[in-house]
This record gives sequence, C-alpha cells and structure tokens, in this order.
Amino acid sequence: MPKNQFLDPNVLLKPGKIKFNDIDVNTYNKTMLESFTAFSHSELLDIYSQLLTIREFETAIQSIGDTGYHGIKHVHKGPIHLTIGQEAVSVGEANALSLDDIVFGSHRSHGELIAISLAQIKKRSEKELIKIMEEYNNGSILRIVEKKNQGDIKSLSRDFLLYGAMCEILGKTNGFQYGLAGSIHVFFPPFGIYPNNGVVGGSAPFAVGSSLFNHIHKKPGIVVANMGDGALGCGILFESMNFAAMDQFRLLWQEKKGLPLIFSFIDNGYGMGGQTRGETMAYDFLARLGAGISPTQLHSERINGNDPFSVIDAFSRKKQILLDGAGPALLDIVTYRLAGHSISDASTYRTDDEIDAWMSFDPLIVYPQNLVRSKLSSQDEINEIKNKVVEVMIKNCQLASDEKVSPFFSMTDANAHYERVLFSDNEIKTQRSQQVERLKNSRENALSNKSRMQITISDALYEAISYAFSREDSLISYGEDVREWGGVGGVYSGLNESLAYERLFNSPISEAAIVSVAIGYAFKGGRVLVEIMFADFLARAGDEIINQLAKWQSLSGGFFKLPIVIRTSVGSEYGAQHAQDLLSVVASIPGLKVVFPVTPYDCKGLLNRALAGSDPVIFFESRKLYGKTEQFIKNGVPDEYYEIDFGEPDIKSSGSDVTILTIGAVLYTALEASKILLDQYKISVEIIDARSIVPFNYAIVIKSIKKTGCIIVAGDSCDRNSVMKNFATDIVEQCFFTLRKAPIVISSKNTLTPHGEYYAAFYPQVEDFVKAVLSLKDN
Repeated sequence: MPKNQFLDPNVLLKPGKIKFNDIDVNTYNKTMLESFTAFSHSELLDIYSQLLTIREFETAIQSIGDTGYHGIKHVHKGPIHLTIGQEAVSVGEANALSLDDIVFGSHRSHGELIAISLAQIKKRSEKELIKIMEEYNNGSILRIVEKKNQGDIKSLSRDFLLYGAMCEILGKTNGFQYGLAGSIHVFFPPFGIYPNNGVVGGSAPFAVGSSLFNHIHKKPGIVVANMGDGALGCGILFESMNFAAMDQFRLLWQEKKGLPLIFSFIDNGYGMGGQTRGETMAYDFLARLGAGISPTQLHSERINGNDPFSVIDAFSRKKQILLDGAGPALLDIVTYRLAGHSISDASTYRTDDEIDAWMSFDPLIVYPQNLVRSKLSSQDEINEIKNKVVEVMIKNCQLASDEKVSPFFSMTDANAHYERVLFSDNEIKTQRSQQVERLKNSRENALSNKSRMQITISDALYEAISYAFSREDSLISYGEDVREWGGVGGVYSGLNESLAYERLFNSPISEAAIVSVAIGYAFKGGRVLVEIMFADFLARAGDEIINQLAKWQSLSGGFFKLPIVIRTSVGSEYGAQHAQDLLSVVASIPGLKVVFPVTPYDCKGLLNRALAGSDPVIFFESRKLYGKTEQFIKNGVPDEYYEIDFGEPDIKSSGSDVTILTIGAVLYTALEASKILLDQYKISVEIIDARSIVPFNYAIVIKSIKKTGCIIVAGDSCDRNSVMKNFATDIVEQCFFTLRKAPIVISSKNTLTPHGEYYAAFYPQVEDFVKAVLSLKDN
C-alpha cells in the first residue's frame, strides 16, 4: 500500500510564485439563432415546451393558494421558492445530461425536477417508463393519472410527473414522498433527481458522496450539485469542494482520477434579500473560488444562464472533463429570478428598473421570439404548445387539488407513517454467516495468538470492522487519521495493511463533510463507517446530523436507507472541548439509533449489528476503556461472528436490594461501589448496563424494580436534560406503584468538563453510589 507523500523541505521552502490561469467569462459567442442550427426542429420545440412547462407549473402553484389557477383554488401552507426567470439553467442542464447522470438541488429546484424528468421521459423506452410508474409508491400515482389519460405512454409519464410533484407540494398522500417532504425537498430518483435540500448548501456534500460511490465502484454517470450563490456563505460548501478535490484521489488511489462531479452555482445575484456580489460575498466573480481549491481551479467558468444553449455547451464540455478523469468542475451560471425569494417575498430590496432590465432577457420571451424570427417555428405553433401545456397543467392541478382523489394524511396517519419510515430495519432478523475469510495483516496475527480473555475493547471493535469489510464490498470508512495512525484507541490499526485507499482513507478535518458525504454515498446504495474523533466534534457536524442524517429516511418516504455508523469517543483528560459527553443531545434527535457499549463483548456485538443494519447509528465509545478486557463473559469475547440487538440492556451483576441502571463507563464505578455495599453493609445491588440508548427496552429494568423496589440511574453526562433524567421519568411512569422511593440520578456536574486533575470533583465517584444506595435503603 502506498504511504503518505514525502514532505521534502528542499521543495517546500524553495522560492517561487503560484500561478493561476485566466477564468472564462461568458465566452459562448453564438447567438441564439446560430445555436438553433445544431438542433432539429422537434428538439427546439421540446426545449421551448420544457421552459414553458416549468413556468406554467410554478405559475400554478403560486396562484392556486391565492387568486386561483384557472378557477382552481387550494389552501397551501408550506413554503414555495420559485425559479421563474431561471428556467433556461434547468433546461440546458437537462439536455446535456444522460440517463446515468444524477443531480442534487436546493430549496429552489422545481426547474431541475421538471426539465430533467421531461428529458428522461423523452429518452427512455415505454417499457422502462411503465416499470418506473408501476413500481414507484406501489403504483399509487399511476392509478390516478391513467384514469384521466388515454393517450400514449410518454404523455402518461408527463402527467405522472406533474401530478406527483403537485401532490407533493400540496402535501397530498399521492406525492412523490407521500406529501411529507414538500416543495423544498421534492425529488424523484428514478429520473435521476436526487434529494433537494431545504438547508442552504446542504446538497453539496451529498453530491460529493454519490460521486465518490461512482468513482470507487466504477459506475457510469456524473453527479451535479445545484446550489445558489448564497450558499457560498456556508462552510459546508468549502468543506465539500475540498473533500471532492483531495490530492489523494490523483496521487494515492488506484485509479488516480478525480471525482465525476460538477458544482453548479445558479448565480442569481441574491441570497434571499442580500446581494451576493457587492454586498455579502468577497469573491467579486463567483467562478474565482475554484482557483482557491485546487491547482485545476476546478476548471471554473462563468456562463450566461439565460441562454439554454450556453448552458448545454458548458455542461457538455465539463462533463467530458469529468469522464476524462480530471474532475471535479465548477460552473458559475449567471441568471436572475424574476420572482421573490419565496411567495411571501415582495422584493422590496430591489428596484423595478432592475427587474424590468432582466425581463428583456427572460428566456420565456427571448426563446420563442427567436424561434419565430428564424422561421423555425410559427406563432401558431408556439401558441399551440402554450395551449397544450396549460391544458395539461389544468388537468393535473384539478386532480391534485381534489381531496377525494388526492387526500391528505390525517394527523394520526401522518404520524404513523413518519414512525414507520423513521427506521428501516426494526423488524429485520439478521441471518449473517459466521464463516468469513479474515483479513490478512499483522494485527490479525497478533489477535490469533491472544487468549480471548485478553481481547480489549479496541480489539473487539477492530474485529467487527474487519468482518464487515470482508463481508460487504460497498463498505468504506474514513475520518481524521484513521489510516496509518489507526484512529482513536488504535481501533483501525492493521487495516491499512489490508485495505486500499478506496476503502479506508484519511479525510480532511471537516466533520460536517465527513457526516454528509456519507449520506450521499449511502443514497447510491453504499455502507459507511466514519469516525468523529471526539464527541465534542459532533457539534461541528450539527446540521448534518440533526437536519440531514436523522431525517432523510423519513423525508424520502422510506425510499432511501442510510446504513451509516458514526463512531465517536467521550471522556478523557483533555478538558472542556475534547472530553464532554454529548450523548443526551444526540439521543434527543428522532431518526438516530444511539448506543454506548463499554465491554469488549458488547462493543463487538453491537458494532456487528450496526454494520449489518440499514439505519444511521451513533456509536459512542469511552476513551478511558479502549484497553479494557472482558470480565463478564466466561470465556471472553467469541472469535466468531455474533450480534447484540439494539435496545436490550444487560444485567452485569445480579442483586436483590437496589437496582442501578448505568450508561457508559460509569458501569465500572457502580461495580466497585457494589462490592463495598455488599461487604460493609450487606446490601445486594443489581447492576444493569443500558448499552443502547435509542431504542431502549425497559422490560429487564421493570422486572428488576419489581424485585428491589428502587432504582438509581447513573451516567457520566451532565445532569441537566440528561438521558438519565429521561430514563428516570419513563421508569416512574411505568413503575409508579412499584417504586418505594423516587429514583435517584447520579451524573456529572452541570459545569464545563475540567482537565483530568479535577475529574474526581466532576464525574460520579464510588462514594456517590454508596451514599445514594444507603439513602434508598434508609427507612
């Protein structure tokens, strides 16, 4: 395996200059009339139909909740962000992409959805289209539109698109995501439109992850990340561009090629109401930014986004660069939104003169005028297309607004649906083979010579990871210093001898990208194990964990699975920013499974389970315990494969007088206290280790309380709003008539995590348990 690049001081300290190449700005020099000659008459009319369909669709959804659309009115409470004025960007992009290409968009992505879907409908066979419509959402959308369409399969597919998108935006059950994602998230993967994102810039790392999947597994097609210029105020964009352009792809990986990815910035001059160029940004020309990311300058270029042929030309050229292995690329596509940021925006921040000036560049005015002027079409033909588009739109608006045909979820049904798709493998009973060819490296040799009683937590975690890599080709793992250094606790040590860079690599110190790139990789069917070095750093990926990882299984209506495991460590001697326990924060977020095992046996079994499931898991580990050996399993950690189900706590020490439920490393403090209590006070303590936080089965705890009548809930988290407090509340609700006294919570102090010298004053100590138990037994 190749090692890191040699850092030669003679080269790095050599004087010189960094050189940059000129960046092209609006160099597509053909007039629209000249561009027409490269396309057939039917292709030119298709482009106009695509432009007009986007405009009419957005006119409909803008009007339907206000003055009405051709007499159709419908209450709509969600946000809508219109692309009116920007349609040529979407249409140009759609006509440059192939069936294998996919796009990710922003909150303003109706244009891409419609244009790319119409292009796909044109390119696909009728057999393919029927299969897609029959299989998507079990054919529920198809069954509605086919009643109103007796025409050919292509026109039926168009109705399927418009009706499904309209229903999604209106919150109807027949929407593409069952009406639970809405306007800012609507997407349709069978046509290459992957999740659009309500968080500015949120789709960029998804696109990086999906292009990474294509690159590693040699899949056809490129990936496009469509974003607004305002997104460049977000750190995740820079993390994503750097991640996508890492040197290791060209220097250390086997293929030595760049990712097949285009960062497509739809530059309309505004981030909501603030102007970007000249006010809130520093770049002057957005395309300049590529020069700061990579020596290739990301092949950056600034183009005219109001001319669909300029967009087709640019995307076609950048795509070829990607296919040649020289990606990623960046396009700065200059356009203008004639509508406000959203339908509630009155555009008070810009002048009528500015809007009027851009109206003369409106593609829905300029394009048909040039078609007629060139005599490639007549005004009658243009009017016929308009009438047909409006007719189709009215039909599908009527269907979508009819609550008998297109109902809403009841609130009960909506909540039940969200719960049903929150996790995808709740009912799966896994049957994995115990026989697998082990990886070959020096650590495997060392482990084979160890007694199974000597297996540490670090060893146990390694064995689970090693097995997963042997079993599943799609698994990749990355994080800060996980390769040669071996990651926190040396868990990965040895794997660099067995695995190519494509499967195990060092990432930048970019926690937000580490998490969200994994999501994009999973969208394409991959499995990811990432390491966030310290739990404190989960905060740097806050949006990606809370708004993205936890939500996309539900937002996709269960279409996507996210088999992603995030390993992170808590507690050591590094103080307030490297040792705090964020377990309670993460556990409060719906959509994440959360575990915290603290024995070698439990670590291996739960990590095996996490790496075999299909849900996102946050896997907490104690940095104090990586060298801990097994003391609860008679023969030590089994060499063979086994799993521990999520949610099942485990009795570590049986007793009859007091129950203690522990979370994390405090298990060992409680065990020490239990020996003192038995020896000195003849009090028998039953200690239950939670192991899992979400989900959690209280059955064993309730059974123990029926025996002891009292409970202590303990953990190393701070007391305020802690998991321990939540557990105690749940226990009171379920055991109110069984408990003789209120539960006691033992936790760390509500202060900053101190340096190691002061840990005894911060973390729960043996005497805290002894005192609490005696207070419960005090009659």
